[in-house]
Amino acid sequence: MKVFIGWRMAKAIGPDHKINLATSWQIVNDKALVNTIGWYCREFKDPMMVDPPAWFKSFCVCEILVQFPFFFVGAYAFFKGNCRWIRIPVLVYGTHVATTVIPIVSHILYHDFSTGQHPGPSTDKERYTLAAIYSPYFIIPMMMVLRMLFSSEFKRVTTMKGNKKTK
Repeated sequence: MKVFIGWRMAKAIGPDHKINLATSWQIVNDKALVNTIGWYCREFKDPMMVDPPAWFKSFCVCEILVQFPFFFVGAYAFFKGNCRWIRIPVLVYGTHVATTVIPIVSHILYHDFSTGQHPGPSTDKERYTLAAIYSPYFIIPMMMVLRMLFSSEFKRVTTMKGNKKTK
């Protein structure tokens, strides 16, 4: 979890927000970034990064407003250790990220890209490859959710002393 939070934090601070801004609102004018996005979109046929639909833009807004602040909270809690209070924020974060990936992968697998301005995946192999690129954003957050739900490390310990509960 530390590695995922650290990686997402570094990615969000650096290129992620620029990519979101560059692709969704054409605000960023970084030639190297625009060239890299262009290469990625041509190589993996991801038209959502070139011309994102409105629903995809809403996920970018959620990433900036919800996920980005969590990276700092999560990094603090996981690197400090023994922070049981992080359980609920991780459950919210993990379910949020995982559920945003479901419509993205569904769009990749089932949308007819032949009518779009930008080339999208046309073969099953291209669709599965692009879906695989997005899959860590589902798998790792779900692993985080399962860890928070079932690990005794993050559950509250309740004992009974006489008639009083202590935590």
